[in-house]
Amino acid sequence: MTTILVYKALHIFFMVAWFAGIFYLPRLFVYHAMTDEKPCSAMLKIMERRLLYFVTPFAVLTAVFGMLLITSYGREWFRANLWLHYKLVPVIILYLYHAYCFKLLADFKHDRNERSDRFYRIFNEFPVILLLIIVMLAILKPVF
Repeated sequence: MTTILVYKALHIFFMVAWFAGIFYLPRLFVYHAMTDEKPCSAMLKIMERRLLYFVTPFAVLTAVFGMLLITSYGREWFRANLWLHYKLVPVIILYLYHAYCFKLLADFKHDRNERSDRFYRIFNEFPVILLLIIVMLAILKPVF
């Protein structure tokens, strides 16, 4: 049981660290979409790249410890807890969101961003909604 608690603590820790970056990166995209100044754009490119590459290992470790939790609880537990299956849907969407950030990063890097700062402001809210859904499912464990 101690091992499961360690896995759970590390899963939560890496998830919080990951979300810190996932919340901040689109805000940098907002600022980047708003600027026409070359020095500012160059600085934002560096900040965006460093942040995304810094938080990506946290995303990986969140998944690793999540999978360790699931395997520690066992196959029967996984089958019996449908809330977890529903929780994994927004989690998968979040990983797709993270991957899409690499595409956006490349667009900015090559000066081919065509999206407005308004798009990035809305894009910035998406992980907040996913986090709310994920936490609600994990804590409330609704019966379906």
